[in-house]
Amino acid sequence: MLLYEILMVAMAAIRANVLRSVLTTLGIIIGVAAVITMVSLGEGAQQRVQAQIQRMGTNVLTIRPGQEMFGGVARGDTRLSVEDAEALRSGSDGLITVAPELQSRLQVTYSRWNANTTILGTWPEYFSMYNHTLLAGRFFNWGEVQGRRRVAVLGANVPANLGQETDTTALLGQTIQIRGVPFEVIGILAIKGDAAFMRPDDQVFIPQSTAQYRVFGGRDRMGSIYASTTGPEQMDEAYAVIDRIMRRQHRIEPGAAADYNVRNSTDLLETFNETAQTFTMLLAGIAGISLLVGGIGIMNIMLVSVTERTREIGVRKALGATRRAIMYQFLIESLSLCILGGLLGVAAGIGGATLLTRLQQWDTAISASAIIMALAFSAGVGLFFGIWPAQRAARLDPIVALRYE
Repeated sequence: MLLYEILMVAMAAIRANVLRSVLTTLGIIIGVAAVITMVSLGEGAQQRVQAQIQRMGTNVLTIRPGQEMFGGVARGDTRLSVEDAEALRSGSDGLITVAPELQSRLQVTYSRWNANTTILGTWPEYFSMYNHTLLAGRFFNWGEVQGRRRVAVLGANVPANLGQETDTTALLGQTIQIRGVPFEVIGILAIKGDAAFMRPDDQVFIPQSTAQYRVFGGRDRMGSIYASTTGPEQMDEAYAVIDRIMRRQHRIEPGAAADYNVRNSTDLLETFNETAQTFTMLLAGIAGISLLVGGIGIMNIMLVSVTERTREIGVRKALGATRRAIMYQFLIESLSLCILGGLLGVAAGIGGATLLTRLQQWDTAISASAIIMALAFSAGVGLFFGIWPAQRAARLDPIVALRYE
């Protein structure tokens, strides 16, 4: 019953000075709101990138050219060739699915429309590797790769870029020109969305051999070679197989530095998450300074409150109130102010994150752990900065307090 009475007295003291209480908790409100908003932005960014990498494929290894060194001096990127891709396909005993790619931004025209977009030459396995689905038509096949056929599969946004906004399948069976070379459109992809640093909806896919000899002028350097496994449990074995075959292809001795890089999309996700968490914690730490400033403000106002209520404290002690009861009264008052400010800050933070999503189209994700952490920290601030004023009130001599004017 005593605890209940102490709580009621503390609430009455807060209600007696509503404006002062709100202004006192302003630092806590701003700090908690900033923490919630910053963490929500960080969580939203992580979830967006994770979804993009999931669309890109989590079992895909990317082989990219490294730096060619001579006498300790870099001579530029090494060369990845179609022969490397063919050696990986034939030498892996079916463990990995392989697809090389070479790409460049070129002018695509249809009738009186034109667009500058990415032309990507690859093998048919590329589409299953990245889980592409068709809106209409079909993918090109191995016969068309071997025959250097001029066929194209369009990303979902390409028809609209070529004047077909109302009917995206209208280009199926039509002829477009890539760098002046006519191509028959045999397929149109369904919407994929951005996948990490790739934008498949804005790409035009053609057979690798056609791209190499008919469009890119015989360029024999592949930009990348993609290799996928059927499951994540095979990734380590795939790494070893790729390393063995690529070293043999490039005549690199065991133990020597490789002139190529093998990356996993999961590694990219982990790297981004680590970076995002670092920035999120940095921003949240800066926002946490507001909590400390707010705590100092609460300690200041509680000291003022002790001074204003010196006679009241003297009367309570004269009527039998113990030091512990007086200390609990001011501690609960300080804690209540911080918790109230924390709750208002949580509401403001959620509102701010929602507003950013609606107005700026930023991805945000409200984190329950961030809310709990912010409330716990604000309560800790209330306890920490309320102890000194509470102890000062509890130690007042009742006779001196009753004589205070």
